Amino acid sequence: MKQKLIMTIIIAAVISTFFSIIVVKFTFGSAKNREQQVNVVPAISSSFPSPSTQEFNSGSIDPTQLITIGTSTNQTPFNSSNQQQ
Repeated sequence: MKQKLIMTIIIAAVISTFFSIIVVKFTFGSAKNREQQVNVVPAISSSFPSPSTQEFNSGSIDPTQLITIGTSTNQTPFNSSNQQQ
């Protein structure tokens, strides 16, 4: 009985492998169908050019300025040992 059960499992595994290979081939197709063209993204640089003087004047707001809120000079506010609970 065990030998018959083992043979049934082996046959079922072979048949399921065969069907899964067929399904994968139909689902994903050939290598020719998988090739796609993509846009090349330009590299990011750290340079920030000044904006055109036609759109911005010299008195306009500079969004790149360092903004300080409050008068605290503590550089590590979350590492302080005297925090209130």
